Amino acid sequence: MTLAAASHGFLSPTGVEIAFLLVGLVTFGAAVVTVTTRQLVHAALWLVVALGGLAAEYLLLTAEFIAWVQVLIYVGAVVVLILFGLMLTRAPIGRSPDADSGNRWAALTVAVASAAALVWVVVDAFRTTWIDLDGPAAGSTAVTGASLFQNWVLPFEALSVLLLAALVGAIVLSRKAKAARAGEAPPAKTSPSGTSPSGTSPSGTSPSGTSQTGGVR
Repeated sequence: MTLAAASHGFLSPTGVEIAFLLVGLVTFGAAVVTVTTRQLVHAALWLVVALGGLAAEYLLLTAEFIAWVQVLIYVGAVVVLILFGLMLTRAPIGRSPDADSGNRWAALTVAVASAAALVWVVVDAFRTTWIDLDGPAAGSTAVTGASLFQNWVLPFEALSVLLLAALVGAIVLSRKAKAARAGEAPPAKTSPSGTSPSGTSPSGTSPSGTSQTGGVR
């Protein structure tokens, strides 16, 4: 712990800490709107805001490499993949009743429990850890890149395969829906007066009251 860290109190936040809190609130609000909106396109766009807020948080924590990875992979690749999936599967643009679920309270309970467990683990793991801002940057591009491509190569490649599988699945679903629509027989066309295009009514009589055999009704 440095002297500056020891003299810095909880009730005297710095500008970086205030900005971190404000960006965190915006990110949290965007994440809540993402999972509660019934419009799929709006959910994807709010996801961009949430992931962009996380990138800003990483920048405030002096982890510029993780911040740009967040922007390039998650904002620039994952969200674009979601939007392509929505277009390829012809998802509804407006409000979709299928986007709502009856298990909302169960999902909320699981989300709150997971967030509480994550906060408890992080606080317990870094309770007495202080970052020495005067020393070498721990989140620099060189340090993080070396750790990523030396120790985390397999998860990195597995994520790439997962994204490719999601794109292929979206294409397959789109082609199945197109084939199902092409196999549907077109309905018979009738005129506004209830007669068929040949001038006969559905009961087999002409508009003049005679049947198709020429007899009088």
